[in-house]
Amino acid sequence: MRIGIDLGGTKIAGIALDPDGTTRAEHRVATPRDDYAATLAAIADLVRELEARAGGAGSVGIGMPGAISPRSGLVKNANSVWLNGRPFAQDLERALARPVRFENDANCLAVSEAVDGAGAGLPIVWAIILGTGVGSGIALQGRALSGRALSGRDRIAGEWGHNPLPSPRDDERPGPACYCGRHGCLETWLSGPALAADHARRAGATTTGEAVIAALRAGEPDALATLERYLDRLGRGIAHVVNVIDPDVIVIGGGLSRVPEILSGLPERVAPHVFTDAFDTPIRPSRHGDASGVRGAAWLWNAA
Repeated sequence: MRIGIDLGGTKIAGIALDPDGTTRAEHRVATPRDDYAATLAAIADLVRELEARAGGAGSVGIGMPGAISPRSGLVKNANSVWLNGRPFAQDLERALARPVRFENDANCLAVSEAVDGAGAGLPIVWAIILGTGVGSGIALQGRALSGRALSGRDRIAGEWGHNPLPSPRDDERPGPACYCGRHGCLETWLSGPALAADHARRAGATTTGEAVIAALRAGEPDALATLERYLDRLGRGIAHVVNVIDPDVIVIGGGLSRVPEILSGLPERVAPHVFTDAFDTPIRPSRHGDASGVRGAAWLWNAA
């Protein structure tokens, strides 16, 4: 049995999978925000709850924001900032009394979709998270190397959200401030909160991403203009990576992946910026939806 844990900013999701991918147990709890010790305890308790429900012990994989630094062994780059600088891997392995595998949450999305999701059977799967934050992960060779995301020397491969917006226009410079200390990161343009903030800057009223989507479906001109700006920026951002890794499929996860107006409008926004004669790379929503990250965490223990 393989147990996966997806540590998010607001919730911690857990799943127990049989070797064939069948779900044996699922559970989720609220994330104890800004409390490192309570976060460790919540994960350990969730693992024990899953094992009790599934009737056995299992391996544990963790999908997490940021990464474990190969130099210091401490967490870095997490937007759940209370994890940064902490010996999260050592502390959690001690709490669970077993080895644990850790991957960035976007890498877990990529692994899940490469193993038995929207990218199954394809050599290079690039998976994007468009949600409260923005990130991406790269998985290679699907099931043959399940559990293998491209992490890189410093565990930052796929950190798409903290690159600057490509080809910024004058009114896009320097861009919104990001929690990482920079301005104009893709996350500040393409996350759900960023969509709402961009609309508010133009329409002059505070709103939410959900309200913007409802407004554009009602045909409101300001909301339609906001969607057009969003798609243009997303297209530029995606093309920048396509020109580097030339993936076989682009899988979109996160809350905004459930907005069909975004996915249907993407290919024509990406194509003009890709250095090729014809852009026909499929862009698909994640097959496993909100469960993809936690399933990918469980698959970290399925390496050949």
